[in-house]
Amino acid sequence: METTRQNKIARLIQKELSDIFQKQTQATHGILISVSAVRISPDLSVARAYLSIFPSGKGEEIIQNINANAKSIRFELGSRVRHQLRIIPEIKFFLDDSLDYLEHIDQLLNTDK
Repeated sequence: METTRQNKIARLIQKELSDIFQKQTQATHGILISVSAVRISPDLSVARAYLSIFPSGKGEEIIQNINANAKSIRFELGSRVRHQLRIIPEIKFFLDDSLDYLEHIDQLLNTDK
């Protein structure tokens, strides 16, 4: 069960990360990255960000690239939220494949008809 403070910080991080990725992907045409969820640890030191990536075929490659550049993303996040947070959490990025899963289930259901 997450506390109210965890939820507020998670929403703040999600909003700022979404803005960061939107600005970074404007240069690369054909790639869309959205932050679907952020979960933060009870001690507020680690944040797990779940990213939905389009096209999904490049998802794993993009996640590896983002995790390799996590320090620079954390620095950018820190410069944006330095007045709201005392400690900027370490960020780990994960692929959110729930949309692909839903599409697969939808395809399975439509093939039976």
